[in-house]
Amino acid sequence: MLGRKKAYPWEKHYPEGVSWDADIKARPVATLMDDAAENFAEVTAIDFFGKTYTYEEIGKQVNAAAKGLQNIGVNKGTRVALLLPNCPQFVISYFAILKIGGVVVNCNPLYTINELKAQINDADPKVLITLNLAKLYEKADKLLQSTMIEKLVVSEFTSCLPTFKRWMFNVFKINELAMVSYGMVKVSFEQLLATTSMPRVPEIDPKEDLAVLQYTGGTTGVPKGAMLTHQNVYANAVQCGMWFTGLEDGKETMMGVLPLFHVFAMTVIMNLSVHKGCKMILHPRLDIKKLIADIVKKKPTLMPGVPTLFSAICQYPRISSYNLSSIKMCISGGAPLPSDIRSSFEELTGCSLIEGYGLTESSPVASANPLFGDVKEGSIGLPLPQTVIEIRNTEGRRGQVSKGDVGEICIKGPQVMKGYYNSPEHTKKVLQSGRLHTGDMGYMDEDGYVFVVDRLKELIITSGFNVYPSEIEEEIYKHPAVKEAAVKGIDDDHKGQVVKAFVALNTGQTLNEKELIDFLRSKMAKYKLPSQVEFRDELPKTLIGKISKKDL
Repeated sequence: MLGRKKAYPWEKHYPEGVSWDADIKARPVATLMDDAAENFAEVTAIDFFGKTYTYEEIGKQVNAAAKGLQNIGVNKGTRVALLLPNCPQFVISYFAILKIGGVVVNCNPLYTINELKAQINDADPKVLITLNLAKLYEKADKLLQSTMIEKLVVSEFTSCLPTFKRWMFNVFKINELAMVSYGMVKVSFEQLLATTSMPRVPEIDPKEDLAVLQYTGGTTGVPKGAMLTHQNVYANAVQCGMWFTGLEDGKETMMGVLPLFHVFAMTVIMNLSVHKGCKMILHPRLDIKKLIADIVKKKPTLMPGVPTLFSAICQYPRISSYNLSSIKMCISGGAPLPSDIRSSFEELTGCSLIEGYGLTESSPVASANPLFGDVKEGSIGLPLPQTVIEIRNTEGRRGQVSKGDVGEICIKGPQVMKGYYNSPEHTKKVLQSGRLHTGDMGYMDEDGYVFVVDRLKELIITSGFNVYPSEIEEEIYKHPAVKEAAVKGIDDDHKGQVVKAFVALNTGQTLNEKELIDFLRSKMAKYKLPSQVEFRDELPKTLIGKISKKDL
């Protein structure tokens, strides 16, 4: 537990029943599934295209997969890469690897082969688990041939489908499946599950032993493996479970449309669900039509997302005719949540949509607004239990700034990573005296609420003035014609940088550069106004739906 001399300012605004001093034990991550299989045995754990699995069933498959992986040489410390979309095999593999002390290396299935090679060569996993979907398997096979991967474990995609859908897939989409020749190097996932023996569970030191290598651009712009220990990952699931007051253990339904290989979904969808005994409705990719149909039919009560997801739902044709009232609680992460999107979604569903904040390096959640209570507009909320957020001077990183002044957001807590894999120099830059230096600029008010101003590296300096893109984006989103907006600084010989806005409009809406700038003129100082506006049909996005400024 973090030491302190007096109460923190944010404590008096905590949700009722939540204590900053809460006891968060250091436990192996796999104990989340062990507990769920015992406490929620008959509760549905996963719904995948209508095929369901109870926690008891998933727990048994985790044990079988763990033993099967040991049989092919996976032991404590062995790194195992997952090249999987959202599916039951992801959940089973993840907990099986961790149960026997292996280290999960999450990979993005949409990465190019060169991007995957760079990650695999850095992480050096000995085993890779994937599906026999042709597009995935082709990448996995190339990685097997060109990297130090020794074994490829392949699961039959149709094995996790209901009988009728399996038959339909095999008849009409058989060309989307790869033909796999199994042997010593290429191993059937289903064969791994065939064992009836229990795995040998090694002793795990949660504070020291790695659970996940999670790759991120991080605070220094180069993809690096954040070393998340068992304590980091376990603690963050428990912290989120404490914060989301009102959840009924074993009775909630979680919509899992964000990809589980991303740290936000890994914690707030998968691990939180297992911790609280939620049913997970897994979607392998975002199809907004299917998502809305499933919300109406299967009535999820929880749906973590990113702002673009909530915006897309609000903008869906005739959305008011759909009953989305089952959703009780949502947390938005990954990017600032514009107030207009938040209010529109809450009005549409009647749910509580709060904004949280975190980084891959903090497993990821560090702060969130209360679900019930004071929510300050534009704030990323209060530090989670056992988490301390400091706003520190960026010049020399010495000392905290005064309340209300802007500085670098720094985090201490049990969820903060051990460091970057194979990168001690980058670790030294971001971890100092137990603090994670985020590279985000923000401030804390007198009540302990934190506000992000912008990324330090995205700060625009024009004619000597500091301009924060998120401030301008927030105002652009208030125009009724705007669907998406992003602001960047571009080089200028005279001013150093000038502001450029990229905008996508709602269907059927028109807007030109002069009209938008006139709309903004009364809302901000002249030096903050965009010098250029580029209109596009869509803005580029990352896989979880964040607008990708580097691709603009």
